[in-house]
Amino acid sequence: MTRLHDAPDGGAQVDCIACGATVARSRAREYDKHGDRWDRDGKRFEYLCKRCDDERCHRPRAGLEAMLVEAGAGEIDREEFLESFCYLARREAGAESEE
Repeated sequence: MTRLHDAPDGGAQVDCIACGATVARSRAREYDKHGDRWDRDGKRFEYLCKRCDDERCHRPRAGLEAMLVEAGAGEIDREEFLESFCYLARREAGAESEE
C-alpha cells in the first residue's frame, strides 16, 4: 500500500511501488492494478515515480489480476507458477483469436 508523507514544503509525497523512491505526489503517476484509473469510485491508488512509469508496459491488463490469481501467484513455486501462467495465457490467446 502507498504511504503518503508530508513534504517540508507542505505538499504530499508518496513511495514508488516499483523502486521505493519517495517523490512529490504531484510528480508521481497513479497506478491502478486493475488497469482502469478513470473509474475512481472507492479506490485507493498506488503510485510510480516517472522513471518507473516510463519503463513499465502500458498495454491493457484486462483480466491480468484474475489470471495471476488463477495461476497461483505467490502461492506456488516459481516454475510451477510460470508453467500455469503460460498455459492460461495461451488459452486466453486462443479464445481471443476465435472471436
